[in-house]
Amino acid sequence: MTSAPNCAPAPALATRISHRHIEVFRAVMTAGGATGAADLLHSSQPTVSRELARLESLLGYALFERAQGRLRPNARALALWDEVQRSWQGLERVVDRAVALGRDGAVQLSVLCLPALAHALLPAAAAQLVQTHPDTRLAVTPQESPLLEEWMSAQRFDLGLCEQTAAPPGTSAEVLLTLDEVAVLPAGHALAHQAVLQLEDFAGQPFVSLSPDDPYRRQIDARFAEAGITRSQRVETHSAAAVCAMVQHGLGMAIVNPLTALAEASDRLVVRRLGFSIPFSVTALRPLYRPPQPELEPMLDALRHQSKVLAKQLTQIA
Repeated sequence: MTSAPNCAPAPALATRISHRHIEVFRAVMTAGGATGAADLLHSSQPTVSRELARLESLLGYALFERAQGRLRPNARALALWDEVQRSWQGLERVVDRAVALGRDGAVQLSVLCLPALAHALLPAAAAQLVQTHPDTRLAVTPQESPLLEEWMSAQRFDLGLCEQTAAPPGTSAEVLLTLDEVAVLPAGHALAHQAVLQLEDFAGQPFVSLSPDDPYRRQIDARFAEAGITRSQRVETHSAAAVCAMVQHGLGMAIVNPLTALAEASDRLVVRRLGFSIPFSVTALRPLYRPPQPELEPMLDALRHQSKVLAKQLTQIA
């Protein structure tokens, strides 16, 4: 077998490269030679060698060095091999997915939600759903706004959980619960004996804040600014769970959403109601143009139930 000429392929010839040519190349690279490739393809060694030579001719350059009847891949072959492996893995995933869809229970419910809800609301609802529908498969993706709303508008997920009450384009919205933000304090704090905290109770106190671009941070800061009350804002961080961790370690008081507060409550962290309102809502978003999964309604039922459970827990805070 002679090497292919080292020249650029004609466009018309390049378009004639077929899946079979790539399949032969992959078999040769996998088996290490034409004979092994023939066994993989249930073909003959002369046929494999002919198809490989045809691929090189269409490409306009050699892929292998030929010496003493053996094939040694050159740098171009190795570079092409990397691409073929990636593409083949993608094809295998497609095939695996197509086969799996034919099996019972293979279809999964995809849920997109804010990280705080993935931590504080969704786990209990998911556990309830799996208990009543044991074959359910869930794929949960945490995401912040505004990407969450954009992805739901793009019909990429079966269900979305967010904090805004208005439905983004291409979705319908159902408000699952509306509560108020709450205070969290380190256990043993001087104000922990109070059942309800007022704005003035925070005056001069070390305070752990959410990040400056967080919408709840802006609301909280506005309420204190309107009342002319100054806090000692010692630490700020990006999530309510991180805020609670800072509070647990005695870095200050904080105001966070009630779901995260209830999830983080412990002998090191106490939760108290506020004497002023900073509303917090959880809304379920459904895509209008994506076929609904059978598990969607049971999932929503579980979320509605867990929302009531959490609202009741909040009323029982000391």
